[in-house]
Amino acid sequence: MAAGAAAALAFLSQESRARAGGVVGLRAPAPVTVDSFFFGCELSGHTRSFTFKVEEEDDAEHVLALTMLCLTEGAKDECNVVEIVAQNHDHQEIAVPVANLKLSCQPMLSLDDFQLQPPVTFRLRSGSGPVRITGRHQIVTVSSDVSEEEEGSEKAEEAELCPILPAKKQRGRS
Repeated sequence: MAAGAAAALAFLSQESRARAGGVVGLRAPAPVTVDSFFFGCELSGHTRSFTFKVEEEDDAEHVLALTMLCLTEGAKDECNVVEIVAQNHDHQEIAVPVANLKLSCQPMLSLDDFQLQPPVTFRLRSGSGPVRITGRHQIVTVSSDVSEEEEGSEKAEEAELCPILPAKKQRGRS
C-alpha cells in the first residue's frame, strides 16, 4: 500500500509541475509578442466610410479594439448613426449600427474595448458628423523559432525521465 501511495504522490507531483510548466521534456509554448498601436479615423459628410484592413500575407493575428465614438468640433445637433460592416462566423458580410450620436443628448459613446477582426468598414449612415472613432490596433505574433540547442537539451532531458510503474501487489501471507 505504501509503494502505491508513493507512486501516486510522485505522479501527482509530476502533474502539478506539468501544469506549472516545470516538467522537463514538455515543450514550452512559443514566445508571443503583442504590439499595440493607437487607431483613429473620422467620418463626416465628405468621408462617409473608412475601411480598416491588414495585409493578407501577414501571419500575425490582428484585433481592432474600439474604445470610443464621439462627435467633434463642427457637429450639428442631428442624429449621426454609425454602423460597422464586418464578417460574421460564417464569413458573410453583415452591417450593424453601433452608435446613434446627437450633440444635445449623447455626444459620445464608450465601447469598452469592443474587439473586431479586420477587415472592418465604418460607415456614417445618417448625419453629417464629424464623428471620431478611436481604439487600439493589436498585433499578436507567435514566434516559431526554436533553436537547435534548446531542442537538443530537451531530448537529453526527456531521456533522463523514468516512467512511473504501477506498484506490485503483495499477496497475503498465511
